[in-house]
Amino acid sequence: MITLEALRAPIAAELRQFNQRFRDAMRSSVPLLDAITSYIVKTKGKQVRPMFVLLSARTAGNITEATYHAAALIELLHTATLVHDDVVDDASLRRGFFSINALWKNKAAVLVGDYLLARGLLLSIEHQQYQLLQLVSEAVREMSEGELLQMEKARNLSLSESDYYQIISKKTASLIAAACASGAASANAADEAVLQMKHFGYAAGMAFQMKDDLLDFTAAKSGKQAGADLREKKITLPLLIALQRASPSQRRRIKIIVHEYPNDKNALGELMQLFSGLGAIEYTQNKMEEFRKQALLHLNYFPPSPFREALAGLVDFTIHRNY
Repeated sequence: MITLEALRAPIAAELRQFNQRFRDAMRSSVPLLDAITSYIVKTKGKQVRPMFVLLSARTAGNITEATYHAAALIELLHTATLVHDDVVDDASLRRGFFSINALWKNKAAVLVGDYLLARGLLLSIEHQQYQLLQLVSEAVREMSEGELLQMEKARNLSLSESDYYQIISKKTASLIAAACASGAASANAADEAVLQMKHFGYAAGMAFQMKDDLLDFTAAKSGKQAGADLREKKITLPLLIALQRASPSQRRRIKIIVHEYPNDKNALGELMQLFSGLGAIEYTQNKMEEFRKQALLHLNYFPPSPFREALAGLVDFTIHRNY
């Protein structure tokens, strides 16, 4: 499988410049806030979303000053949602490091998340980039709706497949779609090119989430243990399909494990065997592949280039990763 380092190569210089700008955007004159944001920078993740922004801009045109603002805004927004998610989920780890709420408590974590969101939105206003502001604001709205829809629908494990797609399209795919669309828009691409890049990001985001669903039933990955989604009562596609296909006795057993033994490794192994036997793992893999193909169809709107190739490789990386 192609490595993330190889995919970064076409935009290596731009990523270095982005990282400096991202650090600058996080700085504050308030000592506590500056200490927390410095910790966030030190523990940053793979930066897949800024890569989507930068590669989308180069695929659709050229990287501009607005591209760096778009990448910083997307990463600030993503980081803010992670900080808030850790508070909601009472998570003590993020990417293998202590979470903000574990080190500085919930009140500070919520306020830091608010600061990051405000700082990101102000970036676009300060530079009068209102198309970028609209793209990202729509993603913020959809992510909030997706989280609340999941809370509403997932309580009794009776989610439909269409409900699941609606939730992940809002929770996960909307931000990657905004990253790709804002990248193209920052390169002054035509409206149709921006739309095609948005569709590409949406399909890539759907595939990304399905891979995350599959990882929840495999070995522990960086910053997140196997079964974490079960413990947080999040319905994944393998779980949903297994419940639909299970016999009454199998369905009862699945619900018992989910509700009473989400921390038990042996029970998690039993669940994995059930899911495999019911074809739920294979079904999820096939759906993930369908969305990958959809993403590449939209990407083919753009002329061949090393940047388009890297974007296609980034989609492949997200669905073949093991963390």
